[in-house]
Amino acid sequence: MRRFMIIMTAMAALSATAQTENAARQADEAGAPAATSVHGNRAAAAPLERQQAVQTLKFGYLSYDAALRAMPEYAEAGRQLSELRAKYDAEAKRVETEFNKKYEEFLEGLKDFPQTILQKRQSELQEFLARNIAFKEESSRLLAAAERNVYSPLHDRLAAILRKIGEERGYAFIVNTDNNSCPFISRAVGEDISRAVAEQF
Repeated sequence: MRRFMIIMTAMAALSATAQTENAARQADEAGAPAATSVHGNRAAAAPLERQQAVQTLKFGYLSYDAALRAMPEYAEAGRQLSELRAKYDAEAKRVETEFNKKYEEFLEGLKDFPQTILQKRQSELQEFLARNIAFKEESSRLLAAAERNVYSPLHDRLAAILRKIGEERGYAFIVNTDNNSCPFISRAVGEDISRAVAEQF
């Protein structure tokens, strides 16, 4: 009798376990369409969210070169560079005149100077020409460096202005329209900030 009771208890436990598993399975099966429905709703909502993100995206645009040239400091920077370039041009002209004079003297002496003097004069002309070429190359390098140094503060200031406007207006970015780099800009999401930038000068 005791053994019979143990067996009946074990069978009852197994039956309860089976019922629990069946109930869980049925719940899962019943819940599967609902879960699929949720995922379907999320999938359907994804394009809507992307569309809303595009609609809230804003950016500014301007001609960077035009803004730079409109800065009051730009004219002064250009004047300084023009003065420096004029000095280098004057020196190059002086050296060229001196070389031409020496070359004419060399041509005139071809019929009168001994061979040794002609060779000496020819060597002098070659050295003079080499120095002149080196001077022109160095002048170009120095002028380019001077231009970078003169305009660097203007670029820094303009960058700070653009950053300030971009942050205040919540822009994702600011587009430079120079060189036809952006043939079309939608005015629905893009804003011309040329006037706003000029007001900061």
